[in-house]
Amino acid sequence: MRYTVYGAIVILPKKDTPYPFPKPDGEIPVVLGEWWKGSMDVVLQQLARSGGAPKNSDAYTINGQPGDLYPCSRAEKVVIPVKSGKTYMLRIAGATMNGEMFLSVAGHKLTVVEVDASYTKPLEVDYVLVTPGQSMNVLLKADRPVGNYYLAVRPYIAPNVSLDNSTATAVIVYEGSHPNATPALPTTLPPITDSASANSFSKSLRSLESKAFPAMVPLQIDRHLMFTIGLAIRPCSNCTLGGRLSGVFNNISLELPKTALLQAHYFRKPNVYITNFPDNPTSSFNYIGKPPSNLMAKGGTRLSYLPFNSSVQLILQSTAIVAPENHPIHLHGTNFFVVGMGLGNYNASSDPLSFNLIDPPERNTIGVPLGGWVALRFEANNPGVWFMHCHLEFHTSVGLATAFVIEDGPNPEDKLIPPPLDLPPC
Repeated sequence: MRYTVYGAIVILPKKDTPYPFPKPDGEIPVVLGEWWKGSMDVVLQQLARSGGAPKNSDAYTINGQPGDLYPCSRAEKVVIPVKSGKTYMLRIAGATMNGEMFLSVAGHKLTVVEVDASYTKPLEVDYVLVTPGQSMNVLLKADRPVGNYYLAVRPYIAPNVSLDNSTATAVIVYEGSHPNATPALPTTLPPITDSASANSFSKSLRSLESKAFPAMVPLQIDRHLMFTIGLAIRPCSNCTLGGRLSGVFNNISLELPKTALLQAHYFRKPNVYITNFPDNPTSSFNYIGKPPSNLMAKGGTRLSYLPFNSSVQLILQSTAIVAPENHPIHLHGTNFFVVGMGLGNYNASSDPLSFNLIDPPERNTIGVPLGGWVALRFEANNPGVWFMHCHLEFHTSVGLATAFVIEDGPNPEDKLIPPPLDLPPC
């Protein structure tokens, strides 16, 4: 769907509930996407035949348009009109398929006030990083001389990864400026492999942590989990490469069954999945160093079981197997707090000493840094089967996913509701 039909759904505060910051004078959706010249069906067929990575996209888009820097798109560029002295909220949605995006506006500061529908302490920055699956609200004050200014996005890419490295633009046009005047380009947009800027931005975010919007961080942990993340190889005799790339948590690549996981859970259908996903890596090694000699992954439908209301700490550790990357991991069904983030191998003795348990950002998608780790905490209080996956579409398609099975609680409101009577049969 993100290749064809997608758009923004704006969730407003409850009626008569103000924003925890001055109300902006206008709100502007900014949806980041990707575009291929050919058919996505052909791209997927080539992917299946080769067993390798997909063809790179031909353009990135802002609200469906690539902008001035691409050939043949100048006439249909996105124009954002503003008035001097006014403040606008850019509602940014990351709908790209495989690209994490730096975003900046020429000559202007941006103030982050919300990530993944959770308010933050205002953070003034020159640029933001938005991964696939993330959303972000930033304030833009029209406080520069009347003129035209580019809003530009370019990808954040690991040094060894081949990806479309072009720049998409929209134009901020001040009232009184000629719409065809040459816009100024942003000088604060980081280079495409600038991992230091990517990590610096992510580590700077803080929850609002106010009386009205408290940060309910779990302090006592019932379940400690550590999942390694990366790519591996699965056998494929028909692939031109002799094998195919596979995405893995703890060296296990998810194989989706023919029966929906949620239906199997609700109706207690046997032999669909097992809840023995390992809490920790099955073997320890230098995760960010030289890869082990055996790159083969295991496959299966192995999920993690969580009792209702259990408090969970999950360490996500990046690995250098096959190709080290920054992985945007998305958890369905619940938000989590990002209590820690660092480079290198996670150290269970020393790293927790620096955890932020006061005002960590609350999110549902987090970029696990290239060559590093993140520490997440959440309450398992939403019964059901909840998918967790890398939001790089290619990685999810080759198995970089798992799921948590959260059991019912004791009260009626804590139990999984039955499927609708008109649920279509599979």
